[in-house]
Amino acid sequence: MARAQETNSVEQLNQRLKQMQESFEQQQREMKETFERMIHQQQAEIESLKRQIASMPTNTPPAIPPTNAPGTVAATKDQLEELTSKVDSVIEAQKKVLPSEFNPSIGFVGETIFSYTTQPTAQTGDERPGGWDVYQRSMELNIAASVDPFARGYAVLNASADAATGEANVEVEEAAIETTSLPWNLTLKGGRFFGEFGRLSYIHDHELPFVNRPEVLDQYIGGESQTDGLQVNWLPPVGHYFSLTLGAGDKFGDDPNYPGTYRALSGLDFWGRLSTYFDLSPDWQLEGGISGLWGPKADGGESPVLLPDGNLVQQQERRVAGLDVRLSYVPLRNNQFHSLVWGTEVLYSDSTYQFSSPFTPVSFLPYESRIGAAGLYSYVTYKWSRQWSAGFLFDWVENPFNAGQQEVSYSPYITFALSHWNQLRLQYTYTDFSSSYHLPANNGIFLQWTWIIGSHSHGWQAR
Repeated sequence: MARAQETNSVEQLNQRLKQMQESFEQQQREMKETFERMIHQQQAEIESLKRQIASMPTNTPPAIPPTNAPGTVAATKDQLEELTSKVDSVIEAQKKVLPSEFNPSIGFVGETIFSYTTQPTAQTGDERPGGWDVYQRSMELNIAASVDPFARGYAVLNASADAATGEANVEVEEAAIETTSLPWNLTLKGGRFFGEFGRLSYIHDHELPFVNRPEVLDQYIGGESQTDGLQVNWLPPVGHYFSLTLGAGDKFGDDPNYPGTYRALSGLDFWGRLSTYFDLSPDWQLEGGISGLWGPKADGGESPVLLPDGNLVQQQERRVAGLDVRLSYVPLRNNQFHSLVWGTEVLYSDSTYQFSSPFTPVSFLPYESRIGAAGLYSYVTYKWSRQWSAGFLFDWVENPFNAGQQEVSYSPYITFALSHWNQLRLQYTYTDFSSSYHLPANNGIFLQWTWIIGSHSHGWQAR
């Protein structure tokens, strides 16, 4: 019985194998017939196309001009040059190292001032001595790069020579992060930077259109508007250009606000600016803005100032308002050779000061006084070629803690740009101190030599 069962199983397997073999042979025959049918159809289509081509009339091909014809030679040469340029660009792209794409852009600015002034420091109020002087005013290292797709960061390290020792003191002039993709046309900046006030207070010294910063900015703002704080800018979604900036920080200018060992909110400086722009014509542009600065509690940071009469004065509350206008003529044609710029800024200081005497503390008690003072600067610069330009600066300022004391200066200047990265500027400045403690006038001659290596840009507004 066991042998019979084994025999039946073998027969069943043989039958299944035979059925599978017959099925496979049937599929092969069907595939062969299908393939032969497709070949036959394609051959029929090819024969039909050949008959159509044979029945079409033949035309004589156009004559090919000789290769030595002038037009052909010129066209071949142009094509060869174009092909060579494309090949070179591809080769250059292959040579690029991808990691270098993420390195920050780095630039360095050197600025030297050669000068001669007729009055000593005690009369001019300048940090530099009178007579002959060579001053390395700026050695500036700029570093900038994208932090991520949403922000960029930059830093400016500056070193300037000390007037007494001649040694260069390095400081972090700017180090800030700025957003690039906030909604609602907002831009946020934080860190150490130059706060936006007026037209020239947040522009570096070597970017000024003349050699020295106007005296009204030095006395009312504290020179460059350096701050440690936060600033937000908003471009309203309207048809005309408007820019609104608001900021807050623990300083604005030279000295920080540090009222004691604890700084309340009133110990910060607050500032704002509203600016706009008009195209008067294709060649004429007008820019304008209003600015405000308020330091509710400014005592404790700024050192007292010793007046010529022996009294001390220290700022208690700071209030400054400004109005600036810039009219430019930049023709659409030859704008690298011809331009005319007129700029004016008016500032008004309405601050509170404390007066005291270190010699007679009993008879001269400290008292506070709110003093209003005004100042302005106005300049015009005309450029008549790619390298040459000249202009004139007028600067008038009332002393912020004694409006009766005034200074007036007149400064013609001429600039020769050897290149975009190398520039010389010669300036003569006459300063009249006759209404300021009856000091004699000062005559000064300044030669500024500025050069740049590497990448360097302070943005559109600092142009």
